[in-house]
Amino acid sequence: MAQNIEIEFKNMLTKAEYEGILLAFNIEKKQIFTQENLYFDTPDFSLKNAKSALRIRKKDTNYEMTLKQPREIGLLETNQKLTQEETSAAIHDGILPSGQIKQLIEENNIPFAKLVYFGSLITNRVELAYENGLLVLDHSIYLQHEDYEMEYEVEDYQEGLKKFQALLSQFKIPQRQSENKVQRFYNQKYKQTKTN
Repeated sequence: MAQNIEIEFKNMLTKAEYEGILLAFNIEKKQIFTQENLYFDTPDFSLKNAKSALRIRKKDTNYEMTLKQPREIGLLETNQKLTQEETSAAIHDGILPSGQIKQLIEENNIPFAKLVYFGSLITNRVELAYENGLLVLDHSIYLQHEDYEMEYEVEDYQEGLKKFQALLSQFKIPQRQSENKVQRFYNQKYKQTKTN
């Protein structure tokens, strides 16, 4: 189990902007890797309403459950390694493993046993070191929808903000309000339930 504060800046991209940045940084196809996020919440979106999110990330043969909770600056991430069997039980049987994440969720008066699997989001990702931070370019596919996004993860908020804005300016990309992946996933799921 590990915890860290995540400070990152995000901006949605058009497909053309995304492809232009890949070209500018000479990104080859082999540098792009795929990961899958499996999202969980209660049927009445208790975690979402608490501005939190729970996911299990599958990357190669590794599985990690992450709870994201809001902080004054950034998000508190609590991570817990899982086995393939624990992940399978979470998806198919609705049984999530005990540990600190369970404790943190229940401290917010959210019944851990009521969490259910909502679906998955597949991301084709490239990560590169950039100006004392980590630049991430994502192409995400979920619920018959796809989008493109740039993230910049940093240690220092003020310094990171300046460098992120300079990068957007360099590529002539307008600053766009960008929700995180789980919010975009939930919005798409909500839209689908309204049209069905």
